[in-house]
Amino acid sequence: MRYVIILSFCVLLQSCAAQSKSRLIDGSQETVTKEIFDYYLYFPDNYEAASDEKFPLLLFLHGGGESGDSLVAVKRNGPPKLIARGKQFPFLILAPQNPHKRKWWNTAAVMQLLDTIVTEHNVDPKRVYLTGLSRGGGAAWEIVVQYPEKFAALAVVCGMTPLPYASWIDKKMPIWVFHGEEDKSIPVSESETMVDRLLSMGYDVKFTKYPGVGHDSWIQAYNTEELYEWFSEQSRKD
Repeated sequence: MRYVIILSFCVLLQSCAAQSKSRLIDGSQETVTKEIFDYYLYFPDNYEAASDEKFPLLLFLHGGGESGDSLVAVKRNGPPKLIARGKQFPFLILAPQNPHKRKWWNTAAVMQLLDTIVTEHNVDPKRVYLTGLSRGGGAAWEIVVQYPEKFAALAVVCGMTPLPYASWIDKKMPIWVFHGEEDKSIPVSESETMVDRLLSMGYDVKFTKYPGVGHDSWIQAYNTEELYEWFSEQSRKD
């Protein structure tokens, strides 16, 4: 009887060992990025839908404080705020809202939206510009790393930087970086190290630092008239 019990136990151990054996299998699944964006789309006075003229477009990505489900919040800062105050721009401006208060921008979905707007309107694909502040600035850096041949120029205000991937950015695309030296939310060192890395590799980078200014350096940056003149001068060199 004792022999039978021991034999049964050994068989049980062998069975468990066989079931727990590790495996590596192949698999494949198609995934779909889906997001619902509310957005503002600004048209300059001389834009005519029926015209053959192609216009530049500026994609603006707001910061974390404007995320959520109230589109009017997007008008708190940046170009949308200036438009609300009556400023006119020489290009279209697309300003989507990140619907998630505590999530990063879904950059793949942002690019799908951008492509749709460019296709459906009189937009020159060689004069598409990108700018963002704070969380939107970090997303702007991410986008030019992931889509290096999309934009004619980039302006980032106090954004987190993808330093290890700096060399993935298109070297022909001019860049302008803004940051407050007293920023406690995203330290100015983020921009300093990224700018130094890009300059060391021969990139065309401008860097504006604001002494005594904290995280809200976007106030000074987006009130810089030269910024919009600079954008208007840029076109992709493909």
